[in-house]
Amino acid sequence: MLIKSIFYGLLAGLLLITFYFSLITFVSGWNFAREQFFQYWYYLISLTIGFGVQICLYVYLKNVVHNQRGSGKVLAVSGATSTVAMISCCAHYLVNILPVLGIAGAISIVAQYQIELFWAGLVFNLGGIIFIARRLFKFQKSV
Repeated sequence: MLIKSIFYGLLAGLLLITFYFSLITFVSGWNFAREQFFQYWYYLISLTIGFGVQICLYVYLKNVVHNQRGSGKVLAVSGATSTVAMISCCAHYLVNILPVLGIAGAISIVAQYQIELFWAGLVFNLGGIIFIARRLFKFQKSV
């Protein structure tokens, strides 16, 4: 059960960082994606690890508690925030290809607050980890 949970956590982290690289490479090219990763690696790796830990804990909790389910809402919110924070580091480059759609202003705002979005993602990650871990500990105490 633990190995399965760790596997899913690693897989989720790998998929998140793959999504980041795929999107940024699609928008601005591989060299730019690499440069952004090296510039913000500590945020990106932290977000990826945090998301992977959440998935690991969630899968473990779900498997341990057959008749009770963990809260997918916290996981979804923090996972989405992590993804948005990772992508925001390069979102301002979408301005070059999306002005026709009228969302250039929104992308510019996201780009201005990219560091804050990283921190928000980290906070949500930590909150999700704490929430799921508390549920797991609470269940284990009651058993």
